[in-house]
Amino acid sequence: MNIKKHIPNLITLLNLFCGCIAIVFAAKLDFEMAFYFVCLGIFLDFFDGFFARLFKVSSPLGLQLDSLADMVTSGVVPGFAMYFLLSSSQHELSASPMIPYLGFIITLGSCYRLANFNIDTRQTDSFIGLPTPANALFILSLPLVLKYSDSLFTLEILTNQFILLAITVLSAYILNAEIPLFSLKLKKFNFKDNALQIVFLSLSVLLLVFFQYLGIPLLIILYVLLSVVNNKRLIK
Repeated sequence: MNIKKHIPNLITLLNLFCGCIAIVFAAKLDFEMAFYFVCLGIFLDFFDGFFARLFKVSSPLGLQLDSLADMVTSGVVPGFAMYFLLSSSQHELSASPMIPYLGFIITLGSCYRLANFNIDTRQTDSFIGLPTPANALFILSLPLVLKYSDSLFTLEILTNQFILLAITVLSAYILNAEIPLFSLKLKKFNFKDNALQIVFLSLSVLLLVFFQYLGIPLLIILYVLLSVVNNKRLIK
């Protein structure tokens, strides 16, 4: 029995396990723990493909497992987080009991992206549209920013159903938009092949240290901006 060929799939299943635990915490409205388990799942997601290539055991099964695991960790959990935010807001649209369910548009957008990713041959070394893990971090950071921020402006923004619905629609759109973004997965353990990723991760650490949870949506914006700059460099 070749144990090596099962290691990447095991890592993928651990990602799925983390997503399941995150759903349990989210259902208890403990979005901090849900956030941490999603982060752990995303961390595992970074390395399943790497070990598959390292051990030369990439397979169609692994590709499907990866998307199914991401669907839970980076699709269902952020959808529930937006459902909670919309349910907790108290603005003009709150009289309609159906409005909070629109938060799951994020889940639908994530599902479509993951299915399309598996058949889109252009996305082997980079992404087109925002990856579901990055989008999940953005959405899951919002309840935490709301919880820990002392800013009245932030409170107004994150309890406004119009703004939350706009974020929801934009989230589903950018997941599937024709915007080239660099991959965050490490292919080899050397600086040359991962310079852009290392720069991004270094700046991300600084944003998180100085802005804490608010730094998460900022680093997602940084990710998009660095991708745009990188695209222009490659064109030249």
